[in-house]
Amino acid sequence: MGAALGVASAGAGLAVSELLSGVLHLRLSPLVALSEWIIQLTPGAVVEFGIQLLGQNDKPVLIALTLVGLVLMSCLVGIMALRSLFRAQSVFVLMGVVLLLAVHERLSSSPASFAPAVVGIAAAMAVLGVLTWRARAAVGGGGTEPAGASADPAGGAPQPGSRQARPGSRRDFLTLAGGVALGAIVVGAAGRVLARSRAALESARSNLNLAVTKGSQPAGVEVALEGIVPWRTSQQRFYRIDTALSVPQILPGEWRLRVHGLVDQELTLTYQDLLDRQLTEAWTTLCCVSNEVGGDLISNAWWSGVRIAEVLAEAGVSSDADAVLSTSDDGWTCGTPLVPLTDDRNALLAFAMNGEPLTSEHGFPVRMVVPGLYGYVSATKWLVDLEVTRFVDIEAFWTGNGWAEEGPVKTQSRIDVPMGGATVEAGDVAVGGIAWAQHTGVTKVEVRIDEGAWQQAKLGSEATTDSWRQWAYVWSATAGDHQIQVRATDASGYTQTGEEVDVKPDGATGWHTLDVTVS
Repeated sequence: MGAALGVASAGAGLAVSELLSGVLHLRLSPLVALSEWIIQLTPGAVVEFGIQLLGQNDKPVLIALTLVGLVLMSCLVGIMALRSLFRAQSVFVLMGVVLLLAVHERLSSSPASFAPAVVGIAAAMAVLGVLTWRARAAVGGGGTEPAGASADPAGGAPQPGSRQARPGSRRDFLTLAGGVALGAIVVGAAGRVLARSRAALESARSNLNLAVTKGSQPAGVEVALEGIVPWRTSQQRFYRIDTALSVPQILPGEWRLRVHGLVDQELTLTYQDLLDRQLTEAWTTLCCVSNEVGGDLISNAWWSGVRIAEVLAEAGVSSDADAVLSTSDDGWTCGTPLVPLTDDRNALLAFAMNGEPLTSEHGFPVRMVVPGLYGYVSATKWLVDLEVTRFVDIEAFWTGNGWAEEGPVKTQSRIDVPMGGATVEAGDVAVGGIAWAQHTGVTKVEVRIDEGAWQQAKLGSEATTDSWRQWAYVWSATAGDHQIQVRATDASGYTQTGEEVDVKPDGATGWHTLDVTVS
């Protein structure tokens, strides 16, 4: 009974906080702010383990674990309340303080940001008081007939000296607690609907008249082999790795980009300022440093935006600078080497992807896209700040957790067809996949079977050195169990190594290897 009243009370408070967060259109509810704060405080090695273990499911799992923790704490509060309501409510107050600290760290210090947590805790304490009173009554602290009456042994009227419980008192409490829990679910769901409502944002997005193209897919880049990942990745299928549990909702008219630091003149750009500048469009493959050998944290798209080099040139970069610290609207930071941002590559302040405005999940309204660098040092979403600086003076989110400062993408290749563990028929078996060496270019892909001689695969056309290439190979397969491996060579003459290295500190190496059975 104590656990039930604690969970019902906490659920009511959580529901109220979710509803108020939605009404106020806050980016984060207190629960999500707490989960993001946990990410911020968690050692980088643990965060990386979670990404490798769960992939793009890491965020819902973390929120679920946070909820489990709150449920367990609430059970203890409920049990405590049956003995001391004051002490139980004091624990709720402490939980509220933690939520307020999380909101302060992950959202802002405005009164509106704190309101959901404050009102939610107050609601939880009030409901706890009511349910505790009813629970005590149900177990004998008020839900009984007065002393001096007892039931006749034969079932007659109560007789003096008994403490017969009123019929249904415990059931009444459980009904009330269940009603509170059901109401909390409904109210909380309404809050989430409001919080996720993107009516204003999607309206603004759909009304944008961007002078961008969808990017015609170059001839010959797609290898005709079923099972290979499409050469162009849609926004819906583009991989997503970031620390935002609730993505920022920024209207284009409210977006600002500050460019400052070691520059001759500080700039503040609006969304329209970007649209008024010279447009640059390019195919670019992005890859996460957490991508294991053969992993899927890599995608290719047509990006539209403004070259970062042009903006930095207008600001006037000091000769002492060697880095740019970029900051996301949610507070995430990224340190990028200055050279890749100012050389001839198409490092962009991107506002469109595949001919459409970015989605919220992929950084709307503006994000960074830098060919040749892993995302953790280049691909800042929801970009709001660029500080020209020096590496010795900064510590970005991931580099502060033991990752390398510069993060150039390593030459790699992957087998998409056949899948590992598959059974195929003897004869000609199609083997294929992708290879990448951003801003260098892939010139050759080789396949070998059972550690035999390397055989050259057929490559799809190269649209640009900044995008991946598809490849295919026909294998004359014989019955039995076999091993398939692949490696790529880039335009510099480097052939990817077979030495197996973990993703930390600057990306994995090794040959993608899988086993198949030929029947």
